[in-house]
Amino acid sequence: MSQKKVYLAVDLGAGSGRVLAGEFDGRRIELHEVNRFENVPVQLPSGWHWNITALYQHILEGLKLAAESYADSIVSLGVDTWGVDYGLFDKEGRLLGLPYQYRDSRTDGVMEQAFERVSKEAIYKATGIQFIFFNTLFQLYSEVVQKNPALEQAEDLLFMPDLIGYWLTGKKTQERSIASTSQLYNPSTGDWDYDLIDSLGLPRKLFKGISDPGSKLGALSAHVAAFTGLENVNVITVAGHDTGSAVAAVPSKAETPAYLSSGTWSLMGLELPAPVINERSFADDFTNEMGVNGTVRYLKNICGLWLIQECKRHWKAQGEDLPYHRMASLAAETTPFRSLINPDDARFAKAGDMPEKIQAYCHEHGQPIPETKGEIIRTIYESLALRYAVVWEKLMTYTETPPRSLHIVGGGCQDKLLNQFAANAIGITVKASPVEATGLGNILAQMLADNAIASIEEGREIVVNSSIVEVFEPADQVPWAEAKAKFAALT
Repeated sequence: MSQKKVYLAVDLGAGSGRVLAGEFDGRRIELHEVNRFENVPVQLPSGWHWNITALYQHILEGLKLAAESYADSIVSLGVDTWGVDYGLFDKEGRLLGLPYQYRDSRTDGVMEQAFERVSKEAIYKATGIQFIFFNTLFQLYSEVVQKNPALEQAEDLLFMPDLIGYWLTGKKTQERSIASTSQLYNPSTGDWDYDLIDSLGLPRKLFKGISDPGSKLGALSAHVAAFTGLENVNVITVAGHDTGSAVAAVPSKAETPAYLSSGTWSLMGLELPAPVINERSFADDFTNEMGVNGTVRYLKNICGLWLIQECKRHWKAQGEDLPYHRMASLAAETTPFRSLINPDDARFAKAGDMPEKIQAYCHEHGQPIPETKGEIIRTIYESLALRYAVVWEKLMTYTETPPRSLHIVGGGCQDKLLNQFAANAIGITVKASPVEATGLGNILAQMLADNAIASIEEGREIVVNSSIVEVFEPADQVPWAEAKAKFAALT
């Protein structure tokens, strides 16, 4: 039995989920993976959905395993997930169908229809959020356009971490960091933008009180406690958006920390004390999402390792299951800067034959067509790094205290080749760690609620003590500068 305080983090990503146990000894957090499971969307006649009931069962099994290993040392648990997606519940608390998966095609063309009711400029002025076709605003507006009866039946809208929290405790909330991904939250007023909600014809009743990270949601329901063996354990509303939790754990002492949360998505940004919403940020399409302790994650979403993941999935279906480290090796052995793509081109946003999409893009832009797996992977890596450089250059115009390094956190920080390419393309020191930033940030919010730490800055010191940082210095500046000019012509 552990004699340390143990905090449990339920961390759901778009490809997999985990239940993590963090043992805190007063100086550092030691993370243990209790249960890992796949998150595989399902295609039904109605479209692509999340198999949320299967995910919930995996979570319960993970909590049961944690109870067996850590018994009375467990203090609390928190849930974080990907953003924008939600479940609708009726007045009896029943889920009205499986939540849609954000890449589902029901939002095709909906952005333009929404702009007919509220201008793009007015939406950005109210919310300060980057325009992406799957934002909650457009998902909900598609329900209005298609006259989905579930929207009228619904009494509550719960984002994915709030949904899991409700099933665990019977208590409902809408947590601030996850709410801010919706493009319906106003970061200037700190509340839902009801004028925007009304203008779009969305049911006002779905948008209720907002809770902050580090708040107590409630104790585990009796049936959950009985199944898992967890007694007297509270659920804490951490930064429910996984990027919000990841940024909370960025091990930086800089006045304005710069980060890249690297995974399925690459989210590059600054942690700021207040939102930035003006004509320039609108033109640059930067987003203002809420973090821990009232901070703002000023960032841009970049199509990240989704490109690599989709290539891996495609080749596996053809009979070759390449491990990620082998994919990186193939890229490293290939001729540099042979072909480039714009990773944020709309064609790459949805599932499909990603290698073929990349080849078609290169053909359309008069470039050599990448034929081998190594050439395709290197095209992705170099293009991502060059996209990072473009975003970084714009990002630096929003701070008077430019950071001296970029902290890459999350699962993607294990990709040494991409880390080095990022350092080369941007021309700045890259510090890679921690891999488990999301889980650590989840736990830090619980520790704030438990008064085990007094501030997020104190928590970041604990992250420094708990992690090994790998440093990448910029190199090969001349060829990367030439590649930037070639890339600029594509974007």
